[in-house]
Amino acid sequence: MQSDQTISCQKNPPESKVLLPGGTIGILGGGQLGKMLAIEAKKLGYRVGILDPEKGCPAAQVSDFSVVADYSDLAAVAALADASDVLTFEFENVRSAPLKEVAVSRCRICPDPEVLHIAQNREREKNFLAANGFPCAPFAVVSSAEELEKAAEVIGFPCVLKTADFGYDGKGQCRLEKGFDAREVWHRFSCPKGVLEGWVPFSAELSAVCARWESGETRCLPVSENQHRHHILDASIVPASIPSEIQDQARSIAASIAEKLQVVGLLAVEFFLHCDGTLLVNELAPRPHNSGHYSFDACICGQFEQHIRAICGLPPGSTELLSPVVMVNLLGDLWPEGGTPPWEKILVNPALKLHLYGKSSPRNGRKMGHFCTLAPTVSQAVADANFARETLGLPPIQRG
Repeated sequence: MQSDQTISCQKNPPESKVLLPGGTIGILGGGQLGKMLAIEAKKLGYRVGILDPEKGCPAAQVSDFSVVADYSDLAAVAALADASDVLTFEFENVRSAPLKEVAVSRCRICPDPEVLHIAQNREREKNFLAANGFPCAPFAVVSSAEELEKAAEVIGFPCVLKTADFGYDGKGQCRLEKGFDAREVWHRFSCPKGVLEGWVPFSAELSAVCARWESGETRCLPVSENQHRHHILDASIVPASIPSEIQDQARSIAASIAEKLQVVGLLAVEFFLHCDGTLLVNELAPRPHNSGHYSFDACICGQFEQHIRAICGLPPGSTELLSPVVMVNLLGDLWPEGGTPPWEKILVNPALKLHLYGKSSPRNGRKMGHFCTLAPTVSQAVADANFARETLGLPPIQRG
């Protein structure tokens, strides 16, 4: 464990549910989500500490202090908790057990580690959704080739086999067709347990980011319409081109899930809009979400500030959309060897907002930044995004 600065342990009274500016927020994870959380926390006047295995990670660049250690390092987690009034996390690949074991007795954790425990495992997540009547695709938990073969026959084809633990951006999953070799697939899968899900013929992929307070009050951001490329989020479009009643339903489901989980902070809910018009929950993320990045520029109070307000007990901010917007992810594939993409050529649009995360090195598939185009209409925002995409050598956004 290393620390880049002396860590102050002066803390606000633990009995207070409101953490006023001047207090310290600890963040487990130092990537782009942690960086944008830290930026909003600093704007509100909080001190910020980061725990991340990488020295000089994006969030550490804008924080007061950082602890360089693995997330499984209990002493490091304890050190951050001792220096913090409230602890939060920026992604699910933080083991919930150390948080329960070490940090709970030292400071508040938001959301509760039990929420993390459910959301970071597909078996627990799907069982939670099904047990509480939330709509999702048919699924079965399998732990052998024989179980996989039987479950596939019941669920039908095509279907998707996913790892139970720590899958994201399409990693740890494969589509199965009728006649597949269960033994060969299971051997290649190389995991002790998987979740087999029915294939969803969807007309759109959507997400709703909901913030919930200790009081039970909730605020949902405008629903985003998402497009993926190579299983990674490519673009989010807001407002979504779906009926308002479906958007209302998505926000209502997200708020209900947040309430059932007793989330304090953000919960992002990804949906498939089935071709028959019904919504199915795909995944949960108890943290800021890539599809909510647009709100940093296009909402009165974006997802990052809203998360800080919720975990600190400050009043909710307005989620009003100030402008139609398109958010485009920028992956490491764009970086020429030894060079930099031509940012000056896309910044000729004065309504384009560029966010580069400050990661040490680009690589294929790595999220290095994003940009947002804001315009009076969605069609103009899409056109402006496509002009920038063409300039960077990306294919255009296609809308049905």
